[in-house]
Amino acid sequence: MLGMDTTPRAPYPSDVSDDEWAFLAPYLTLMREDAPQRHHPLRELFNGLRFVARTGLQWRSMPHDLPPWQAVYQQTRRWIEAEVFAAIVADLRALIRLGEGRSAQPSAVILDSRTLQSTPESGARAGWDGAKRRTGSKVHLAVDTLGQLLAVHVTPADAQDRAQVAEVAAAVQEATGQSVELAYVDQGYTGDAPKQAAAGHGIALEVVKLPAAKRGFVLLPRRWVVERGFAWMSRFRRLARDHERLAEVLKGFHLIAFTMLMWKQVLPVLSVL
Repeated sequence: MLGMDTTPRAPYPSDVSDDEWAFLAPYLTLMREDAPQRHHPLRELFNGLRFVARTGLQWRSMPHDLPPWQAVYQQTRRWIEAEVFAAIVADLRALIRLGEGRSAQPSAVILDSRTLQSTPESGARAGWDGAKRRTGSKVHLAVDTLGQLLAVHVTPADAQDRAQVAEVAAAVQEATGQSVELAYVDQGYTGDAPKQAAAGHGIALEVVKLPAAKRGFVLLPRRWVVERGFAWMSRFRRLARDHERLAEVLKGFHLIAFTMLMWKQVLPVLSVL
């Protein structure tokens, strides 16, 4: 294509496959592929983003055989602002649920949060998490009972989980069309205020408590699903710490990571369609 570098290169493990690209391209194409302002193939821009998500490298350290970091970053911001990855996650989640014999939209969710250590880039919006004894950002997740992402909300680490219930519940109901009726949470969400906040969005909170006498690690019913989601995020070095100046970019990287993880789970469903 005129003005566009199409030199072949050796593939990276993070590169998008042909089948995955065929599924994702309609979501990611915000302008025509032959638009005069496009200087790099859209697929290579997406591969650059996936490379950053997987390896955690600095934007300015983008390999020379991928598009320039400025082009990848600018396109990433466009995708995030257009809520492209949220749309992909929503459709992949519905397909996975249908493949498991469930309804497309869940009636129950699990809420939890994790604290990411701040970096010089994210330090201006960081907070001190006294329980984890670290300064950083808190990422609040809502997943369905299969562990598929419904909502992400980012706050400073000093924000209380119970104070975010209204925000997360609203996002969950928006993502599911008001289908959720029950949310499983840990003891950080106890109290009347979070119950009332959830009830305002038609959701009942159920606190999953630790056994009265416990020794060592205890696998809690329902809640282990969201903990598994946090473990999945550890596969992406970009999410090992909060490297982003903007909270919306950190949220975007969580959505990007889930699109990559959910693709493998949706393959069996797509193969029979």
